[in-house]
Amino acid sequence: MRRVHRVVLWAAVALCAPAVSAAELRVNVGDASGRALDDAVVALLPQGAPPPLPAGTQAVIEQRARQFLPRVTVVQTGTAVQFPNHDTVRHHVYSFSPIRPFEIKLYVGTPAQPVVFDRPGTAVLGCNIHDNMVAWVHVVDTPWFALTRDGVARITDAPAGAYQLQVWHPRWPEGRAPHRQPVVLDARGAEVSVKLEVAP
Repeated sequence: MRRVHRVVLWAAVALCAPAVSAAELRVNVGDASGRALDDAVVALLPQGAPPPLPAGTQAVIEQRARQFLPRVTVVQTGTAVQFPNHDTVRHHVYSFSPIRPFEIKLYVGTPAQPVVFDRPGTAVLGCNIHDNMVAWVHVVDTPWFALTRDGVARITDAPAGAYQLQVWHPRWPEGRAPHRQPVVLDARGAEVSVKLEVAP
């Protein structure tokens, strides 16, 4: 009988214990004059080791109308990226960026093997046939990231705690480390404004 009471008491305590909830971070990103920047990558870097990447995590960058879609992609380190070509012409996708140089020579359809981005940083993508095709893959060591729309990014699934806020934009000077600043999330969340010195 005592054992039953103990089990019931433990269950009651567990139900009454406060749940660890995620806090929302809103980041407003603009240029030096305050104009809103779209396609800025916002990421929360934890103080300790980030949660592991779930097995099989993939992203897709399509080729349509001789353009990469989306133009900017953000992924966690270790993500496999597929590059399906939906055009009727062949593309030759490549990157010479140090974090992940690769080539997918003239092809249509979806290549058999995705490209795994296993180092943080930025890879610039191009097509060896169509010079106007440009895109970016920004790789971060965290699962908590977002892209700005109308200058605003929201991260809604990060636990409360202390982080480094990292912000990058395609017009950020090449070779310069992304903007970083400390930020603390509590149960109420937080809102931060960032101005970036980007190219015109």
